[in-house]
Amino acid sequence: MTWLAIALTGLGVGDLVRSSGRPPSRVVGHVVTPAVILVLGLLAGMRTWADWVALLLAAAAGAAWAELSRKTQMTGRRALAPLAVFAVLVVGLLGFSGAASHPDGPLATWLRWADLPGRAPRDAAHVLLLMGLVLFNLATANVIVRLVLLTIGALRPSDVTNANAAAAAAAVAAGQSPPPSSAQPADRLKGGRLLGPMERLVILGLGLAGEFGAAGLVIAAKGLLRFPEIQAAARSADPAAAGTYNGGPAGIDDVTEYFLVGSFVSWLIALGSLALTV
Repeated sequence: MTWLAIALTGLGVGDLVRSSGRPPSRVVGHVVTPAVILVLGLLAGMRTWADWVALLLAAAAGAAWAELSRKTQMTGRRALAPLAVFAVLVVGLLGFSGAASHPDGPLATWLRWADLPGRAPRDAAHVLLLMGLVLFNLATANVIVRLVLLTIGALRPSDVTNANAAAAAAAVAAGQSPPPSSAQPADRLKGGRLLGPMERLVILGLGLAGEFGAAGLVIAAKGLLRFPEIQAAARSADPAAAGTYNGGPAGIDDVTEYFLVGSFVSWLIALGSLALTV
């Protein structure tokens, strides 16, 4: 899985850079993903023509993922396009992974030299895979969850939220009261962008340690901890707004849908990552 590990690392680094939210970072993020994939291929000692064909295709797919996912998050349209690019990338690299060279080169030399925690000797392929999965779950998985939520209409695109914020700021600057804007489900359940990566990494770490029961407790605990917030949303929700969210008021049904779909997609990503390490 050397090719996939390198590709996931590139995607994760690129999405981490883009997640800072600054316009220059978004542009740099488009370049970072293919650059990391190619540089890491050199450091991992990829040397055959098959290696470099696969990595060049992965770099192109990474650039396409960055642009398509950015557009979808801005406009809310064509969410299936970036998801399809990601699926084809993963399936393709897995399907032809038998042709990949075993990692060597400067990376393997450094791992033999460095006194890192854990058992020695450290296999470069295993280290690459773990690094790729950690970075993927930190950043890229958040993008995938958002794309799925945009697909079902449980999340507003950035263009809409930015326009609402700009209208409110302009009204305040003019000394007027801001125009009314209805909250979306994400406004009622705070911290998803931070809790999601933490939750996935905990599940991945516990699974790698063989503590599958403890990983299941983490999943159950999230529901228990979020339950009071969902109850509060139910008490404060307008009954006429229930189940009608499409840029309008978010009812309790919409908040529940947002929580369940986002959580299940996040858990599936974590469990899929764990399956790659078996």
